[in-house]
Amino acid sequence: MIALTQRQPPNTDIPVDFTLALTAEERTRSRYRLETQDEIVFLRLPRGTVLRNGDLLQAEDASVVVRVIAKPEPVLVVTATPVLLLKAAYHLGNRHVPVEVTQDYLRLSPDPVLRTMLEQLGMQVHEAVLPFQPEIGAYGHHH
Repeated sequence: MIALTQRQPPNTDIPVDFTLALTAEERTRSRYRLETQDEIVFLRLPRGTVLRNGDLLQAEDASVVVRVIAKPEPVLVVTATPVLLLKAAYHLGNRHVPVEVTQDYLRLSPDPVLRTMLEQLGMQVHEAVLPFQPEIGAYGHHH
């Protein structure tokens, strides 16, 4: 059993003992039990911790270092002109939907109602299985 209690920012120069592939939702849990192929891992992080792709987790005594990676998961990928993407982000934000925002696309968890809304607004929407990095809330938390 390994208890991971400390989060460090990404650093590719630090060697790691293993990686943990976690979905976006799993990366929002501060208390969590995971079973890897070789280990039982307990996350015991401060409340409100949201893990990002590449973050490092350490045991309290620093005997184990683990890299978090964003696990590919089903998502909707939304593409459109910049103005239409802004409109989409506005409407999704009003619904408090976790969204990954880039200048070229938006990503969100699959939802048929939201897909229909976005298509009716003129967006191109397709399903994919990709890493998902939704924005963290403006006040440092995740819905």
